[in-house]
Amino acid sequence: MDTENLLGQFLRARRELLQPEDLGLPVGVRRRVSGLRREEVAQAAGVSTDYYVRLEQGRERHPSAQVIDALARALELEEDAAAHLHELARHRDGRQRGQGGSGQGGGPEQVSLRLLRMMDAWPHTPAVVIGRRMTVLAANMLGEALFAGHAHSGDLVRLVFLDPDARTFYPDWDRVALNTVAGLRQSIGTDYDDPALVELVGELSLKSREFRELWARHDIRQKTHETKRFRHPLVGELTLHYESLTVNSAPGQQLVVYQADPGSASEEALGLLGSLSA
Repeated sequence: MDTENLLGQFLRARRELLQPEDLGLPVGVRRRVSGLRREEVAQAAGVSTDYYVRLEQGRERHPSAQVIDALARALELEEDAAAHLHELARHRDGRQRGQGGSGQGGGPEQVSLRLLRMMDAWPHTPAVVIGRRMTVLAANMLGEALFAGHAHSGDLVRLVFLDPDARTFYPDWDRVALNTVAGLRQSIGTDYDDPALVELVGELSLKSREFRELWARHDIRQKTHETKRFRHPLVGELTLHYESLTVNSAPGQQLVVYQADPGSASEEALGLLGSLSA
């Protein structure tokens, strides 16, 4: 994985996802590039084409916050992606001064005993703690039962892209896959030197065309809340709402809590799953 010009990779990937009509430019002219041209992004951001080219190529090392804001607007980035763009700009500047990476990827991730006890006190609510690479670090009984029975039950990224029954388990697989990759990029920030991440991305890029294509998009989306459908092998279809909460005592960890609508068939199915697990 190339980590020498993360900012340039991100700018190029996001530029190629936009079309001329997104910026109100005329369409119908034959284009030799996918997405926008460099000069079109530069004009939309109010910078010179030469300056923007140097940014993409990694030859410009000190873009101001104002320039980054302008590029975020030109590329129509959402809030999470715009924040990531700022982080990439700061990260590259830090690397030039020899500060190195974030170093957050070293060492095993541990879940506190207090958090484990709190999760175990929720017998009717699935809850899992996931780490920076979306591995399941801990789960209560119902959380473990929700993801049980798969080849990669303890690794939510590999579950989505490598498990043979992933598309059955996730009826809305395309949306889940897109959000999973975007969430992974958000979670790791600029720590692309993490050996476990390098191994994960390398393995998935070789084994999954879908992952390889989504990773190349550089989508960024923080895991916050969503409604997700599951087709569980024991209790059938479940529609659950989750909230993802930051674990302040362990940076990088997220507590994900799932709930069904009161009185719904999904709530009844969760109760059945709890009985079977007990």
